[in-house]
Amino acid sequence: MRIKKALAAGAAVGCLTLVAAGCSGTAGTAGSTSGSKWASATSASSGGGMSALVAAAKKEGQLNVITLPSDWANYGTIMKKFEAKYGIKITDENPDGTSQDELNAISQTKGQSRAPDVVDVGTAFAAKGQAMGDWSPYKVATWNNIPSNEKDPSGDYYSDYGGYVAIGYDTKKVKTPPTSLKDLLKPQYKNMVALNGSPTEAGASFAGVYAAALANGGSFSNIAPGVAYFKKLKQAGNFVPVTGSATTMESGQTPILVWWDYLLTSEVGAHYKSLKIVIPSDAHYTAYYDQAISKYAADPAAARLWEEFLYSAEGQNLWLQGGTRPAELQSLISSGAADKKALSALPPAPKGAVTFPSNAQQAKAEQVVAQQWPSVSGS
Repeated sequence: MRIKKALAAGAAVGCLTLVAAGCSGTAGTAGSTSGSKWASATSASSGGGMSALVAAAKKEGQLNVITLPSDWANYGTIMKKFEAKYGIKITDENPDGTSQDELNAISQTKGQSRAPDVVDVGTAFAAKGQAMGDWSPYKVATWNNIPSNEKDPSGDYYSDYGGYVAIGYDTKKVKTPPTSLKDLLKPQYKNMVALNGSPTEAGASFAGVYAAALANGGSFSNIAPGVAYFKKLKQAGNFVPVTGSATTMESGQTPILVWWDYLLTSEVGAHYKSLKIVIPSDAHYTAYYDQAISKYAADPAAARLWEEFLYSAEGQNLWLQGGTRPAELQSLISSGAADKKALSALPPAPKGAVTFPSNAQQAKAEQVVAQQWPSVSGS
């Protein structure tokens, strides 16, 4: 199971409830960062402009990232494109780690050349890193294209990509397509439904419980109905308490998975062509991860150029091609710059404004799940 952003790192719960937590690969010595004007630049223009930023980043010649699996959100391609475009070597430390691992790395590698320059973390972790004073504020050139509720006003951290909790099912084994979480309680789905792990550990599974709460009279402040839903699903004989994956779907053990839409696309759909993905009609739950630049980055110019690349139309479309919904998606669509093929491949998004639980609401929800989930798992 891919656990890049585990609940331990804070269930990835989007935007300004962002679970930003990241450990990076390399940070330089104190002298290397303090001696560069880019270490304190809050925008490309404040450091002398994009041309100056590119030149400085190329002179550094390297970028340390952390916890970026190559098959997660198209990061393998994104890193290769950046390296080819600027001639800057990327070192990806601990690609299968968690957001908390990223924060730990920031703390443990200060002053070292291998310290992370940038992180990709859940919102809760982004906020945690901010409280610890770990981030260097920076606003990319397209800052105004990032929705206001998906960025910290200071520029410390900002949403990068995310998606919706979705139902993925094997069309060869599931003859009646489910369209809602309520559907999954029906007898025809006996021994079919799984999460990708325990919601006490895996952020995506926690999100599945939150979505179930919203579908059953709960709210961001009341996740208990979500736990009750899965208990009912298990009592009906439909919930399979294993770690769902492409392997369990292919074997027939779990023909239906409740997971992030983009992970269903990359982790299952990439290997299993009979997959169908639908956002449940009764539960619209979304979340984003966040970017932040380490205050201790060894390569401050490369770190800032990386962010400029990610938030350019090219970078945003690369995330879109990975099945995610990049932070600037609406701006891409409005300007006609969105990759039309990748956009059409996304499950249709619900209408209306995107909202997120607050950090306080999420923390309370995690406590409730930790207390009540044993009634579902039997542990």
